[in-house]
Amino acid sequence: MEQPKDNWRLTTLIIGGVIGLISGIVAAYILIQRAEDEQSRPHISAGEGVKVGLGLLGLLRLVADLTTKH
Repeated sequence: MEQPKDNWRLTTLIIGGVIGLISGIVAAYILIQRAEDEQSRPHISAGEGVKVGLGLLGLLRLVADLTTKH
C-alpha cells in the first residue's frame, strides 16, 4: 500500500505534467494561428526564443519561491 507521503508527490507530478501539457498545446496553437495569419510556416527568431526561455526561467523561479515562503 502506498504511503500518504508518496501520494502527494505523485499528485503534484501529475498536476504539473497536465499543466505543462496544456500550456504547451496552447503555445503551439498560438504559434500555428500566427503563422496562418501571416500565411507562412511557423518560425521563431533567436530573439523570440531567448524571450521564451527567460520567461520560462522566471516562471520556474516563481514556482520555486512558492515552496520557500512558508
